[in-house]
Amino acid sequence: MASQTTSSIVVAATPAAIMAVIADLEAYPEWTASVREVEVLTVYPAEPLTSGEAGDRTGAGRPKEARFVLDAGPIKDRYTLSYEWDGDDEVRWTLVEGGLIRELDGSYALAAVDDSSTEVTYQLTVDVSIPMLGLMKRKAEKVIIDTALKELKKRVEDGVNE
Repeated sequence: MASQTTSSIVVAATPAAIMAVIADLEAYPEWTASVREVEVLTVYPAEPLTSGEAGDRTGAGRPKEARFVLDAGPIKDRYTLSYEWDGDDEVRWTLVEGGLIRELDGSYALAAVDDSSTEVTYQLTVDVSIPMLGLMKRKAEKVIIDTALKELKKRVEDGVNE
């Protein structure tokens, strides 16, 4: 069974600005070291709910499912993730299909610290089909999370999506 790893970082931006960068999946190859390609397969409808329609549109216009090509050293894979959005507060994803990757569930949770900074908490559960000691797996998850948070912070604070 895969274990969960969590880490946080404070980013000098609003939750909306950060979530805009997170939601721009197809730009990930520009600023993440291990993602080589992203194809958004489906998006949530952008229009508001009609009268009597159940559910919400907190993911309106954002990716619902996306296919990734990963090249992270010994782990090279193609996988598909399904996304659930909670406005600019949180995004969660789960693995739909993968090769080497058997489980890939995670989330970014955003909490405003003040008017110009936000704490970003990244939670990740990964399991791969190659044998790996638990200690090595947790260390790899920690490196993945810390690298992702630093890359996200740099991308947002550099103002690419303003």
